[in-house]
Amino acid sequence: MNRFPRWLLLLGLAIPFFNHTDPGTDYSEWNTYGGHADASRYSSLTQITPENVSKLQLAWEYHTGQPGQMQCQPIAINGTLYFTTANINVVAVAGATGKERWRTDLSDYWKGENAWAGTNRGVTYWKEGEEQRIFVSAGPNLFCLDARTGKPVESFGSQGKIDLQEDLDYDQKSFFIVSNTPGIIYKDVIIMGMRLSEGLDAAPGHVRAYDVRTGKRRWIFHTIPKPGEFGYDTWQDKRKLPFIGGVNNWAGMSLDEKRGIVYVPTGSATYDFYGGYRKGKNLFANCILALDAATGKRIWHYQTVHHDLWDRDLPANPNLVTFQKDGQLVEAVAQITKHGFVFVLDRATGKPVYPIPEKSVPMASELAGEQTWPTQPMPSWPEPFMRQAFHEKDIIDLSNEHHTEILQRFRTLKNGANTMWEPPSRQGGILFPGFDGGGEWGGAAFDPESQYLYVNANEMPWTVTMVENKPTGNAGQQLYASNCANCHGLDRKGNGSIPAIDQVEAKYKPSDLATLLKTGRGSMPSFNHLSESNRSELVAFLLKKGSEKKEVEAKTSALTPPYLMTGYSRFTTKDGYPGIKPPWGTLNAIDLNTGKIAWKVPLGEYAALKVKGIPATGTENYGGPAVTAGGVLFIAATKDEKFRAFDKKTGRLLWETSLPAAGYATPCVYQVDGKQYVVIAAGGNKVGTKPGDSYLAFALP
Repeated sequence: MNRFPRWLLLLGLAIPFFNHTDPGTDYSEWNTYGGHADASRYSSLTQITPENVSKLQLAWEYHTGQPGQMQCQPIAINGTLYFTTANINVVAVAGATGKERWRTDLSDYWKGENAWAGTNRGVTYWKEGEEQRIFVSAGPNLFCLDARTGKPVESFGSQGKIDLQEDLDYDQKSFFIVSNTPGIIYKDVIIMGMRLSEGLDAAPGHVRAYDVRTGKRRWIFHTIPKPGEFGYDTWQDKRKLPFIGGVNNWAGMSLDEKRGIVYVPTGSATYDFYGGYRKGKNLFANCILALDAATGKRIWHYQTVHHDLWDRDLPANPNLVTFQKDGQLVEAVAQITKHGFVFVLDRATGKPVYPIPEKSVPMASELAGEQTWPTQPMPSWPEPFMRQAFHEKDIIDLSNEHHTEILQRFRTLKNGANTMWEPPSRQGGILFPGFDGGGEWGGAAFDPESQYLYVNANEMPWTVTMVENKPTGNAGQQLYASNCANCHGLDRKGNGSIPAIDQVEAKYKPSDLATLLKTGRGSMPSFNHLSESNRSELVAFLLKKGSEKKEVEAKTSALTPPYLMTGYSRFTTKDGYPGIKPPWGTLNAIDLNTGKIAWKVPLGEYAALKVKGIPATGTENYGGPAVTAGGVLFIAATKDEKFRAFDKKTGRLLWETSLPAAGYATPCVYQVDGKQYVVIAAGGNKVGTKPGDSYLAFALP
């Protein structure tokens, strides 16, 4: 596959690689979420190569003592690694040995009742002169720590922290908000996104920038426009717009430091699966936003899904890429999506580099009040990095039993076989690509030598069913439907990944469950934004002691969705295999010069199938790749708890090792005293895998 203009080849110029990295960036460092401000996840280090990677050994292992899911990608600064634990302690260790330099338990400085912190993907670093700061989020707070000691910088905000519930240009003062993914720094501002509720109690997901020294808000961009602002007219019902939330950046951002542009991918608007209250295109939901990093002013935007009904929020920070197309140098933004596309847009203007036609999707909804959008943008190139439909011929056929089981269920559901745009229905349907992609929060890696974009993908079908939200006299049941059913289901039986809570009374006393609802734990958020009376009603309902109060005392929204989503689960066989033929997880190299898939390999395997002689099928995977100038691509991410290295040119597996728990995170590549290391968080505790508490670093002997 040629990667250069024909006239160069005819001249016989022997150019092994075209290599363009952003000037001024030291790619031997790994100092930002995504490696660098451009989110390339690329290292210029060359010590580890395809020829010697098989000799990698464990250099050190750091036990956090807090088993649980760790999505954190560490950063490496001058020989020190900074990362977070499952309980959001912040840790600094020596990069060569893993020896702890300091550790800060943020709960020592945060005495609020809402103690939930949730998963965390890392920290942000800032330096000026001798001053060095680490920024990290926990619960609704953004903390600023001294990078040398781990102590709060008390001149920042209030004693070293600011409350992200404040300065949002929103009338409510208590609502669910966290920031799982680190912010990004431009000069002296830190730009922050957030994770919000996905119900109609959600706050708006406006993007904000804060002074890194004082914590004062410097600017805000309204992702849900206010009257008179650009995009306001894309929401038809102006009376209901004040009660719509979401449109938030939860996946991180990328920064073109030379241009001073921050690229912000956004999520969908609420309610996620019913849009009758938000007719229209819904700007700036599901958009790539290019904002002036100094002022927050919009430069351009591109919407990847209009009027989203499928939870297709943009899942990762975009890659800033430079490549050759038709003999011209192209500086672009490459945004992966959950539905398997890569949107490649000019970095300065937002215009598509490859054509992105709007295609008709004439799928009328059966839900009263819903109005789907008639077209959706679908890139002509690059090629999709996953299958785009699930037909009957695609049903799993590893055995007759598997095939028969899935076929019977398949025929009872709307399967959207000819389109991924089948709107949610009361009959229930298959969503493919599924809720977790396609692409996910691990993001993609870009190699400036080959101009390959590397992205791992899930190929897991899901099911979703809508039910009428019928009024009930039980206040606890109303609260459960509005706050809990999206995850645990109306029948409280969970979805395989999220636990069943239909027998919760066997495990919790009323006081213990009340405390859990107030504080949250693990991946379960706090519901401290509900009144104490409402939490009491919810506890009574969960423990099957519900009252018959006629109203919920304090509603958090003036709107109640007429339909609720349930049946939210992976479409699998009884023994847990995806209902579609393999591969179920893949690693892909996309040649941006041509838009074609250069290579694709299964990512992960099932031991039980391997024993039967069934080759690698791939597994669900969470976490992203890192690629090096040495020719190696590193990735963990898989359910089989392996850490692997691939040849970046061919996709050939070069090395693998077993981790103590699955590495649902992105590796960090760095060097200390001329020695190259690669480190991965192994927290597991997702999709049925066991928890772990380790960070493991590997190096050559």
